[in-house]
Amino acid sequence: MKNETIAVIGWVTLVQGVLGAGGRMFGDQPWGLLHKWWDIPTAGYIALAIVGVAIAAWGEVTKKRAKA
Repeated sequence: MKNETIAVIGWVTLVQGVLGAGGRMFGDQPWGLLHKWWDIPTAGYIALAIVGVAIAAWGEVTKKRAKA
């Protein structure tokens, strides 16, 4: 259960980072939910996406190890 939660947090972080960066680059404002609470620069959204990839990968790997 813990590994699945970590993976979900990673995926949500990744999606929010991609939506924010994509909205800043291809639209007039960030997409997603985070821009409603904080004003995050484009580099911050890219960093969120990178952190999200790392957390999601870690969660998925530990989830597979737990099943093995």
